[in-house]
Amino acid sequence: MAELIGSVVSVNVGEPRDVQWAGRTVSTAIWKAPVAGRVAARDPNLLGDGQADLRVHGGSDKAVYAYASEDYRWWESELGVELPYATFGENLTTEGIDLTNVVVGQIWRVGSARLRVTQPRLPCFKLGIRMNDASFVDRFERAGRPGTYLRIESSGDIGAGDQVTAESPPPHGLTVSSIVRTYREPGSKQLHQLIDIDDVPEVWRAWAQRQLRRGERRGT
Repeated sequence: MAELIGSVVSVNVGEPRDVQWAGRTVSTAIWKAPVAGRVAARDPNLLGDGQADLRVHGGSDKAVYAYASEDYRWWESELGVELPYATFGENLTTEGIDLTNVVVGQIWRVGSARLRVTQPRLPCFKLGIRMNDASFVDRFERAGRPGTYLRIESSGDIGAGDQVTAESPPPHGLTVSSIVRTYREPGSKQLHQLIDIDDVPEVWRAWAQRQLRRGERRGT
């Protein structure tokens, strides 16, 4: 049975733009803005949303990025400034959901769309551009509040105020934060877990396999 777990307080989209950073021109779509009304969600993204570098951004396993309003409040306390929704480049700003501990592979119903939790966000230097602070990327990682990416399982439309209901999480129990911890401290048991769980995106399974091969070469 589906369970009500929270709601959407803002839906945000944006197309790539060129910005000046460290003496060069950088294309980025991290600048997003809230949308009035409903937005179509069709693989591989929300209507009106785009990514500048498809090598590391976008694609089906990163179709929708969610970040929690509760994490915004935490950052505002840390930084001493007000942060409007979409500052972190998220598509869905949520309320009531502990995004750090959602289980990979869990299905959400948001509006008329079905989404699947896939992986945490590991920020690139463009978050530093958005915050006008190159060191913020490291600070974001240390904070342990990565948000989560979602795949669009079934097309639909999403709007601010929509409830988020979730099916029972997969029994493996692997959470978004579990992937982050394994990334930071890649132990053999945890790496094998990433490889063995079908809900883990292929990019993470391939990464785990590379880490294990390196460990074997080092004799660890």
